[in-house]
Amino acid sequence: MTQQSSQVDVESLNSSVRRRGNCVDAFLGMSILILFVAVTALAVGGMLVVKELRSELQAPRSEFARLGITDSPSPAYKMQNFAFLKPTASRLDNMTMPWHSVKFFGSTSVGSNFLYDKNSRSLKPLKTGIYFMYIQVNVSCTHKCKAGVLKVEVFNKLTCNVELTADVEKTTVSKKCWTVEQLDSKELVAHMTVPENKLENWALDLNSSSLGIFLVE
Repeated sequence: MTQQSSQVDVESLNSSVRRRGNCVDAFLGMSILILFVAVTALAVGGMLVVKELRSELQAPRSEFARLGITDSPSPAYKMQNFAFLKPTASRLDNMTMPWHSVKFFGSTSVGSNFLYDKNSRSLKPLKTGIYFMYIQVNVSCTHKCKAGVLKVEVFNKLTCNVELTADVEKTTVSKKCWTVEQLDSKELVAHMTVPENKLENWALDLNSSSLGIFLVE
């Protein structure tokens, strides 16, 4: 009788262990599935964010359109939160870069939440917040250009280094740089730095080079 009871207890224990094992397997399987779904969602979300940020680095009209900036009474993204500038000097030198606004929808490309001072060559956000900022640098070789690195820095917030190789042809070098930063109402200036050889015969393309910034939140 005792032997039979022991056998029953062992069988009951084995059955309990099997049930617990099945529960653990099911739990692990569900956890792996949830983890896979979460990682996939994050990857897809990251790709969409990068794609959206890259889409902002287009021509001004395309950029405004993608942000929902139109001349309608209720634009999806208010023009006052956006500023777009083009350079006014083509020479490459150690200097604070001068800029100018462009006309868009019958208005200026510098929104009312920004202030651009031509004298100090500075752009000032009037609201504290998180901003997306980018700079497009297009440089052309006019004749027998030497190699060097052109550096453009926007108030220690955005640095863009453009590698230029020695060239005898009329070649254009393009570089896009962007960042997302918390900004207050401090003035932003873009400073250009060139090597000792001054990058002679290289020139900044005034039509395709630009500086853009908009308030994210």
